[in-house]
Amino acid sequence: MKIRVGFGYDVHRLEEGKDFWLGGIKVPHTHGAVGHSDADVLIHVICDALLGAANLRDIGFHFSDKDPKFKGIDSKILLKEVVALVEAKGFSIGNIDSTICLELPKVNPHIPEMKKCLAGVMGMDEEDISIKATTTEKLGFVGKAEGVAAYATVLIQK
Repeated sequence: MKIRVGFGYDVHRLEEGKDFWLGGIKVPHTHGAVGHSDADVLIHVICDALLGAANLRDIGFHFSDKDPKFKGIDSKILLKEVVALVEAKGFSIGNIDSTICLELPKVNPHIPEMKKCLAGVMGMDEEDISIKATTTEKLGFVGKAEGVAAYATVLIQK
Protein backbone atom coordinates (compact mmCIF):
# COMPACT_ATOMS: atom_id res chain seq x y z
CA MET A 1 0.00 0.00 0.00
CA LYS A 2 1.25 3.47 -0.89
CA ILE A 3 0.33 6.29 1.53
CA ARG A 4 0.70 10.02 0.98
CA VAL A 5 -0.21 13.05 3.04
CA GLY A 6 -1.12 16.53 1.88
CA PHE A 7 -1.49 19.91 3.56
CA GLY A 8 -3.65 22.90 2.67
CA TYR A 9 -3.83 26.49 3.95
CA ASP A 10 -6.05 29.34 2.80
CA VAL A 11 -7.37 32.71 3.96
CA HIS A 12 -10.22 34.92 2.79
CA ARG A 13 -11.16 38.45 3.69
CA LEU A 14 -14.57 38.93 5.34
CA GLU A 15 -17.00 41.54 4.08
CA GLU A 16 -20.34 42.71 5.42
CA GLY A 17 -23.42 41.62 3.47
CA LYS A 18 -21.80 38.62 1.75
CA ASP A 19 -23.07 35.05 2.10
CA PHE A 20 -20.78 32.99 4.31
CA TRP A 21 -20.11 29.55 2.85
CA LEU A 22 -18.10 27.22 5.03
CA GLY A 23 -17.71 23.47 4.66
CA GLY A 24 -20.30 23.41 1.90
CA ILE A 25 -23.07 25.03 3.93
CA LYS A 26 -24.32 28.58 4.25
CA VAL A 27 -23.56 29.79 7.77
CA PRO A 28 -25.73 32.64 9.07
CA HIS A 29 -23.59 35.71 9.75
CA THR A 30 -23.43 39.42 8.99
CA HIS A 31 -20.17 38.95 7.07
CA GLY A 32 -19.08 36.49 4.42
CA ALA A 33 -15.82 35.53 2.76
CA VAL A 34 -14.72 37.28 -0.41
CA GLY A 35 -13.25 35.36 -3.34
CA HIS A 36 -13.54 34.50 -7.02
CA SER A 37 -15.69 31.46 -6.25
CA ASP A 38 -18.08 31.24 -3.29
CA ALA A 39 -14.95 31.64 -1.10
CA ASP A 40 -15.52 28.50 0.98
CA VAL A 41 -12.16 28.49 2.76
CA LEU A 42 -12.64 25.01 4.27
CA ILE A 43 -13.35 23.35 0.94
CA HIS A 44 -10.43 25.21 -0.63
CA VAL A 45 -7.92 23.88 1.92
CA ILE A 46 -9.27 20.35 1.55
CA CYS A 47 -8.88 20.66 -2.24
CA ASP A 48 -5.31 21.92 -1.90
CA ALA A 49 -4.39 19.19 0.57
CA LEU A 50 -5.82 16.47 -1.69
CA LEU A 51 -4.15 17.89 -4.79
CA GLY A 52 -0.84 18.21 -2.96
CA ALA A 53 -0.98 14.66 -1.65
CA ALA A 54 -1.56 13.35 -5.19
CA ASN A 55 1.15 15.66 -6.61
CA LEU A 56 -1.43 17.46 -8.78
CA ARG A 57 -0.32 21.05 -8.01
CA ASP A 58 -2.91 23.32 -6.35
CA ILE A 59 -6.46 24.62 -6.60
CA GLY A 60 -5.40 27.75 -8.50
CA PHE A 61 -3.73 25.65 -11.19
CA HIS A 62 -6.92 23.68 -11.86
CA PHE A 63 -9.49 26.44 -11.23
CA SER A 64 -7.89 29.78 -12.06
CA ASP A 65 -9.37 32.93 -10.56
CA LYS A 66 -8.71 34.50 -13.97
CA ASP A 67 -11.21 32.13 -15.62
CA PRO A 68 -14.74 33.62 -15.67
CA LYS A 69 -16.34 30.15 -15.69
CA PHE A 70 -15.32 29.79 -12.02
CA LYS A 71 -16.70 33.19 -10.96
CA GLY A 72 -19.09 32.58 -8.05
CA ILE A 73 -18.92 28.79 -8.51
CA ASP A 74 -20.08 26.53 -5.69
CA SER A 75 -16.87 25.12 -4.19
CA LYS A 76 -18.56 21.74 -3.75
CA ILE A 77 -18.32 21.40 -7.55
CA LEU A 78 -14.56 22.04 -7.35
CA LEU A 79 -14.18 19.51 -4.52
CA LYS A 80 -16.04 16.84 -6.46
CA GLU A 81 -13.71 17.40 -9.42
CA VAL A 82 -10.62 17.28 -7.18
CA VAL A 83 -11.76 13.96 -5.71
CA ALA A 84 -12.17 12.63 -9.27
CA LEU A 85 -8.63 13.78 -10.16
CA VAL A 86 -7.20 12.07 -7.08
CA GLU A 87 -9.14 8.88 -7.80
CA ALA A 88 -8.00 8.95 -11.45
CA LYS A 89 -4.43 8.62 -10.13
CA GLY A 90 -5.51 5.47 -8.29
CA PHE A 91 -5.81 6.96 -4.80
CA SER A 92 -8.62 6.87 -2.27
CA ILE A 93 -9.03 9.27 0.64
CA GLY A 94 -8.16 7.82 4.04
CA ASN A 95 -9.04 10.76 6.26
CA ILE A 96 -9.17 14.55 6.51
CA ASP A 97 -8.22 16.66 9.53
CA SER A 98 -9.03 20.36 9.33
CA THR A 99 -9.06 23.48 11.48
CA ILE A 100 -11.00 26.69 10.89
CA CYS A 101 -9.66 29.90 12.50
CA LEU A 102 -12.47 32.39 13.03
CA GLU A 103 -13.65 34.70 15.81
CA LEU A 104 -17.31 34.91 14.81
CA PRO A 105 -19.64 33.25 14.11
CA LYS A 106 -19.06 30.26 16.35
CA VAL A 107 -18.37 27.28 14.09
CA ASN A 108 -18.92 24.34 16.46
CA PRO A 109 -22.74 24.26 16.12
CA HIS A 110 -22.36 23.87 12.33
CA ILE A 111 -19.71 21.13 12.27
CA PRO A 112 -22.10 18.14 12.09
CA GLU A 113 -23.88 19.63 9.05
CA MET A 114 -20.54 20.47 7.39
CA LYS A 115 -19.28 16.92 7.91
CA LYS A 116 -22.48 15.48 6.45
CA CYS A 117 -22.27 17.77 3.42
CA LEU A 118 -18.58 17.12 2.74
CA ALA A 119 -18.95 13.36 3.20
CA GLY A 120 -21.75 13.37 0.62
CA VAL A 121 -19.73 15.36 -1.90
CA MET A 122 -16.62 13.19 -1.49
CA GLY A 123 -18.42 9.87 -1.14
CA MET A 124 -16.82 9.04 2.19
CA ASP A 125 -17.79 8.36 5.79
CA GLU A 126 -18.34 11.34 8.10
CA GLU A 127 -16.20 9.51 10.66
CA ASP A 128 -13.19 10.09 8.39
CA ILE A 129 -13.64 13.88 8.33
CA SER A 130 -12.45 15.93 11.29
CA ILE A 131 -13.37 19.61 11.49
CA LYS A 132 -12.13 21.68 14.40
CA ALA A 133 -12.57 25.36 15.15
CA THR A 134 -10.48 27.86 17.05
CA THR A 135 -10.13 31.60 17.52
CA THR A 136 -6.89 33.54 17.54
CA GLU A 137 -7.65 35.19 20.89
CA LYS A 138 -8.34 38.52 19.15
CA LEU A 139 -4.88 38.56 17.54
CA GLY A 140 -4.14 39.25 13.86
CA PHE A 141 -6.58 39.58 10.96
CA VAL A 142 -8.67 36.65 12.22
CA GLY A 143 -8.82 38.08 15.73
CA LYS A 144 -9.91 41.46 14.40
CA ALA A 145 -12.70 39.70 12.40
CA GLU A 146 -11.18 40.87 9.12
CA GLY A 147 -10.79 37.38 7.70
CA VAL A 148 -11.02 33.62 8.07
CA ALA A 149 -8.23 31.07 7.79
CA ALA A 150 -8.26 27.29 7.54
CA TYR A 151 -5.82 24.39 7.50
CA ALA A 152 -6.25 20.79 6.37
CA THR A 153 -4.18 17.65 6.36
CA VAL A 154 -5.28 14.62 4.35
CA LEU A 155 -4.13 11.05 3.95
CA ILE A 156 -4.60 9.28 0.64
CA GLN A 157 -3.76 5.67 -0.16
CA LYS A 158 -3.22 3.51 -3.22
